[in-house]
Amino acid sequence: METISQLLSEALAPYQVVLSPAGREAHVMLVVSDPLGSTVLAREFHRIQLEDTRSLTDVVDGLHRDLMVAEGRLEPSMIAALRHAAAHRGYAATLR
Repeated sequence: METISQLLSEALAPYQVVLSPAGREAHVMLVVSDPLGSTVLAREFHRIQLEDTRSLTDVVDGLHRDLMVAEGRLEPSMIAALRHAAAHRGYAATLR
């Protein structure tokens, strides 16, 4: 887990990432802190999500999105609008 923690810290720089055991078996608590040490995000993940390369990429993408929301650079309503537009484009493509 130490290596995964370092990889996550590098991917989410300048934020720091700390992984610790969570209450449930095979789960870990991931805490993202700003450079001043304040907790910005805390998420619980199954250990397998952090050990599989594809799942880890999805985790990092989700954390980037959540950090953008926390920083005020992305509104949650914008996420919903983007998802709706993507779903609409997918539906329209099936009609052709």
